[in-house]
Formats: sequence, C-alpha cells, structure tokens
Amino acid sequence: MTAISPAGRPLPPAVDDVPAWTDSYFNRTRVVVEKFGDCRVTYAVFLRRPVISAPRLATDWLDAIAARRGTRFDVELMHREGDWVGAGDPIFYLSGPFAQLADLETILLQKLGAPCVAAHNAYQMCVELPQVPFLAMDARHCAGAEMQEMMAYAAAIGSAAAQREGAKGFIGNANDATAHWFGAARGRGTMPHALIGYAGSTVRAAEMFHETFPAEDLTVLVDYFGREITDSLGVCERFPELAAAGRMAVRLDTHGGRFLEGLDPGESYAVLERHAPQAVRRYRSETELRHLVGTGVSAAAIWRVREALDEAGFPKVRIVASSGFGVGKCRVVAEAKAPIDVVGTGSFIPEAWSETYATADIVAYDGVPRVKVGREFLLRNGARRRGQG
Repeated sequence: MTAISPAGRPLPPAVDDVPAWTDSYFNRTRVVVEKFGDCRVTYAVFLRRPVISAPRLATDWLDAIAARRGTRFDVELMHREGDWVGAGDPIFYLSGPFAQLADLETILLQKLGAPCVAAHNAYQMCVELPQVPFLAMDARHCAGAEMQEMMAYAAAIGSAAAQREGAKGFIGNANDATAHWFGAARGRGTMPHALIGYAGSTVRAAEMFHETFPAEDLTVLVDYFGREITDSLGVCERFPELAAAGRMAVRLDTHGGRFLEGLDPGESYAVLERHAPQAVRRYRSETELRHLVGTGVSAAAIWRVREALDEAGFPKVRIVASSGFGVGKCRVVAEAKAPIDVVGTGSFIPEAWSETYATADIVAYDGVPRVKVGREFLLRNGARRRGQG
C-alpha cells in the first residue's frame, strides 16, 4: 500500500515497505514497546548546521503514514517553510504513539535533511545574484526520482525565501515531473550538446530546432566546437528576426578544461579591466580567480560574449550561463557585474553529504521531559528550567 500525500502524489516507500527500509533496531524497538506498553513520545527534529526550513516532504509523508495506520501524529512546526533555522534548533516537534513512530525515524530523516541544506544553498545563490533568474538543472545529478523530487522542492523553497527579499529566484526547471514546484506544467529547455553533434554544426542544430518548434524562443548551446563567439554570431545572423525580437539566447557551458574562444589569462584580465576593474583589484583565492578570469564560463567569458553580441548589432540576444554556478561562483560573477540573463544550475545539491544528516531525539515520554545527556538544548524552555525530572 503506497502512502499518498495531501497533494495526491505517491510518497515512497509504501506503508508496507517501511520495515524493510528502516533501521532494524527501530523495528525491534517497536516490538518491545508493543509488548511492554505504548506511551506518547515527543521527538525534536533538527540539523547540526544552519539551513532553510523545508519540511513539507517529511511532514506530508508522516500525515500519509498516520492516515494509513489509522492513528494521528502531531507536528508542531517551529520554523515555517522557507524560514532560516540555526544549527541545532528543532525544525519541528513530532508527537504520537511510540509504537507507531519508532520505525519511521530513518525514512523521516532522509526526507528532511537534504532538502533543508539544498534550500539553503539555493537561497544563497539567488541572493548573490538577485537580478538574475535561475533555472533548476539538478535532475541529471540526482540519484533517482526521489532525490530529484527533493532537490526541485528545495530549490523552490530556497528561491521563495530569496524572492521575499527581492531576488528573482528560480523561474522554472528542466523537466516536467518536478515543474509543479515552480508553478509550471512543464520543464524548460531547448537542446543538449548531443543535438549539436547530431546536426554537425551549431547553426544547423538551431535550424532544426526552429523548424520543429517554430513558436518557441530559441536558446542555442555555443561551446560544442569551441567557437563560442563565432557560433553565437553565426546563429544570430541566421535568425536576425528572432535576435531583434529578443526571442533568442546563447547558452555558455564551456567546460573547465579550456578558455572560451579568443581568451587566455591576459585577455581575460583585459576584458574585466574594460568592464569591471574593481573585481580584479582585490585579493582573490585561487577558486575566485578561476571564476573571474580562468577557464570555463568565467566572468570574463560572459563579458566577452556580451561585447561581441553588442558590437555585431545584437543587443537583445540574451546570455544563459551554466556550468558550476554554486554559491561561491554566483558571488564572484555578481561582483564582476557579469551580464547574465539566466543562470542554469543544479549546484544547490549539497556537496558535503554529511551536512545533510538530520537527527531526531525523543525529548518527552508521556509528557515527562527526558533526553540523553548532551542534548538538553532540545528540551522546551520550560523543561530546561525545571530540569529533567
């Protein structure tokens, strides 16, 4: 029997599969409690690092499990969805029959930790580039459909938090299945590198796409042959009407093994001296310098493409930048005022997976405060003052 969320979406694992996917000591605990008598417990659920609260997948799953088991769980949300949460601060308190909750902890924590950290990353990226819309391109890096759902949800929650501070945030994603998190029916995107290779030239790939989808705006990858400037201008010259109408974009996805066409370290510095000299006149780490003037999609590379488009008479052609746009890179290209129109990224996926580990500790048994030594900070304020009884 599959658990169904209040929104009508299936929530794995199915109710009958929970014992197989949870840690065995939780299954054994449930059996012991059923033998010696149930009690009402309260869990404090938290992470050990600052995050953005993203509890919906976890709490929806709890609601669905409770309904299927014919019981009730009470969730006291301490931080609303999208709120900042400090390290060790409970995101919610969960109360209910111990026998019904004991075997749910493993899966509950899986559904909470990673979305909260990813939401925090997405939030930071959006506030670093507040005037730039983002497109979530996380799916290809996810370990299956369940993670894909978690990461899309996280990006949407982090984005919404940034939008409340004036950022444009995430305007969509790259696949249909998770587009609902962004208020859309379908994902966005035009062509991968494979289509360029199939067509034999960047211009020919653009022609094929436009002939197949004539009503859609045209975004063309321009790094396949290492001729980002040449192919950007070639596509614009082939479709001048689309370019003039603002219905065309070039996507920069140059990999980190080479410079964009026409650039090298010296020329990259020269580009930034023309447009953002302040960005290179301060101390930079090696990573920051790479984002500014190094290989791949650097700030200098973005500026150089903008220069070429404007000089050729295509000022309305937009630039979509992808390839490694995590929090640090967003910060650096923002300082360089790089003229990006859209960022495509999946780099809100947590890099250090150990940071995503959520924890749940029982803090009360039948209303009596009790928690393991060292976790007293999880007790409610009144219980802390009274001691643990």
